[in-house]
Amino acid sequence: MAWFDIPVALLGLLGALIASIYYALESLVLSLVPRKFLRKDVAGDVVLVTGGASGIGRLICLKMAARGAKIVTWDVNTADNEETARLVVAAGGVCRPYSVDLCDRHAIYAAAAKVKQEVGKVDILINNAGIVTGKNFKDAPDDLIQKTFQVNIMSHFWTTKAFLGDMLASNKGHIVTVASLAGLAGVNKLADYCASKFAAVGFDESLRIELKVEGYDGVKTTAVCPYYISTGMFAGVTSKLVPILQPDFVASETVDGILLNSPIVILPSFCRLLIILKYILPVKGSYQMYTACGGHLTMENFKGHPEDSLQQKRSGAKEKEMIASHALA
Repeated sequence: MAWFDIPVALLGLLGALIASIYYALESLVLSLVPRKFLRKDVAGDVVLVTGGASGIGRLICLKMAARGAKIVTWDVNTADNEETARLVVAAGGVCRPYSVDLCDRHAIYAAAAKVKQEVGKVDILINNAGIVTGKNFKDAPDDLIQKTFQVNIMSHFWTTKAFLGDMLASNKGHIVTVASLAGLAGVNKLADYCASKFAAVGFDESLRIELKVEGYDGVKTTAVCPYYISTGMFAGVTSKLVPILQPDFVASETVDGILLNSPIVILPSFCRLLIILKYILPVKGSYQMYTACGGHLTMENFKGHPEDSLQQKRSGAKEKEMIASHALA
């Protein structure tokens, strides 16, 4: 190392610090501008949503369709996936449902080829599908741990590989990773889920940096990290301090995150401060904050969402009723 390398490196760091301050001020100013002036137009874009058969996925399909996007929904649940397509079309949108097992890499690649042939280039890929085991690590069955990773993160690699090339060719596209706050902080009884969501957040961040380094400024990425959502997936979960989120709110904020090209969406937004505290405080102090917020007890009454339960059928009926009245607002 030459003697002048260190001063040059220090000057580079100083320049980066000044630029960071500028970007922080820019972000502050933009936060004061009404969102309607900053949203991009997605009319005519092809939007592919994994896990579109229900919950947040279905709502995202409806909301993106309401903005003129052409929707492709992937899900292993054929009947509910076709119902999503019916709802989108009934609301005046365009939607093509495909039955896809996201645990099967070859099925993903085959479905992707079919979409390109039948629909065209995918402009926005929303990796939304997710599952949860909800058991203590020592009690979690091996096959469920494997399935959690297959759906929550490995499928992201295969879907992104399938569609990213076309985005790079035109330098236009958007990869969306629906992760979780559990991808930013560990949670009791969610070891496999948290690990998969940490991986999803890391995947998004690394991909964003890679695209930036290679000069693809037209291909955006967004990571969405919400707290617990009141869908059947987390039935039985309770929260002491942070409010459990409503599906319509999360779907709306996810869509806005895409339209605003936001790199990361944390819901609720004040949880950014809790994440910062996690890294600032000593581990013991961080744990005290965690228990004070009741985080260690949120999963105590977790029931999940059994595929064949009567509760799910009733929840699905309520969901459809809610969609009809709110999803296109």
